[in-house]
Amino acid sequence: MAAKDELGRAGENRAAEHLTRLGYRILDRNWRCDQGELDIVALRGGMLAFVEVKTRRSLDFGHPFEAIDERKRQRLWRLVHAWVRAHPQSSHGLALRLEAIGIVGADPAVGSLEHLQDLR
Repeated sequence: MAAKDELGRAGENRAAEHLTRLGYRILDRNWRCDQGELDIVALRGGMLAFVEVKTRRSLDFGHPFEAIDERKRQRLWRLVHAWVRAHPQSSHGLALRLEAIGIVGADPAVGSLEHLQDLR
């Protein structure tokens, strides 16, 4: 596995642990369709959170959230709706929300973590 892939996987693991500690129940990870991939799908109360995880070793190339521009948000919403169509029994009557977790540090297990709970 490439170092970049290992970094991303470690960041997603840390993000899933963080969400679980906050009371989210992870429903899906790395869900793929022909339009792309959702990192984490989680349930909390009456809300489904679709969480984009961005992991960086440093801020040399900008903050992780800078990679989630308007074009990326639109793509994520298309993926959200594809997931809902594929899982109608898991999404009926629930609010949908985009979230983001950014992790910065050489070791994602202990790096700085930021969680945006409503990515607009």
